[in-house]
Amino acid sequence: MKRKDNRKNNELREIRFTPNYLKYAEGSCLVEDGDTKVVCSVSVEKKVPFFLKGSGTGWLTAEYGMLPRATKKRNIRERTNGRISGRSQEIQRLIGRALRYMINLDEIGEITLYIDCDVIQADGGTRTASINAGAVALAIALKKLTFRNQFAKEPLTGLVSAISVGIINGVPMLDLDFEEDSEAEVDLNIVENEKKELIEIQGAGEKRAFTMRELYDLILLAEKGIEKILKLQKEAIEKGYEEFLQTI
Repeated sequence: MKRKDNRKNNELREIRFTPNYLKYAEGSCLVEDGDTKVVCSVSVEKKVPFFLKGSGTGWLTAEYGMLPRATKKRNIRERTNGRISGRSQEIQRLIGRALRYMINLDEIGEITLYIDCDVIQADGGTRTASINAGAVALAIALKKLTFRNQFAKEPLTGLVSAISVGIINGVPMLDLDFEEDSEAEVDLNIVENEKKELIEIQGAGEKRAFTMRELYDLILLAEKGIEKILKLQKEAIEKGYEEFLQTI
């Protein structure tokens, strides 16, 4: 199949990470995945949820939102309706679960790390882009906080990355944009760590059932994309931390 941007079926969109995108956050990153753009930031609060009080253990949680004109047609801000949509709740829980794999929560003390993911332009893959930029922002934040003696040792345990895959007209494809996602017969989001271990598989047969063989092929396809994303993430983290050190 020919894709509208002339990508091969196993090819990622052009992905760019801009670390330290925001001035005041402990860590931040803008990711541009094709026409999808997401800003992620990390904030620290010296308290934990009630179920962790007195445990000596920290927590990480995520929030996800989309600007009204992130899409072709204006969306109403969720706060206008007085509640978060089911979709946003699902996405922010996914982001939180994924990023908690990056950190040893027992080593950070009773603090909460907030990962805010704001979609400024949406063209498919906003949840996977949020995980990828959130991972960069989190790694930079943890390195900064360790440098400032917030932690006895760096609590970062490794990176996580995510990508979408799907089947369109019987053909497996990597990194779906909005149009492709809408057409997909099968649509998955895959989250992995640096060891190529699966953290989460999220998706469904949108228009048909699919086989175990097809699932396996999609996971392998995602793995190839994640390898490239991990390389870009590591470069962005190194750049972001170096920029921080230059300000000391």
